[in-house]
Amino acid sequence: MKEMNLTQMETEQTGVVREILGGYGVVRRVESLGIRPGKKITKTSAHFWRGPVTVTVDKTKIAIGHSMAKKIMVGV
Repeated sequence: MKEMNLTQMETEQTGVVREILGGYGVVRRVESLGIRPGKKITKTSAHFWRGPVTVTVDKTKIAIGHSMAKKIMVGV
């Protein structure tokens, strides 16, 4: 299984969240959106110039900023 951050995934690619990099505040903010290690995540869209990344977790679409998406490590 290959590990990469969320911004490196292709559109419509699915993986499993491995870890969330960053401090306590970043981890809490991401986990409050429902993105936790072990969860299945699908990248649905992304903007070409560092815009928000849209993902689907548990049938919920979530838009995440580019810098925060770089801190979410996913196993594909």
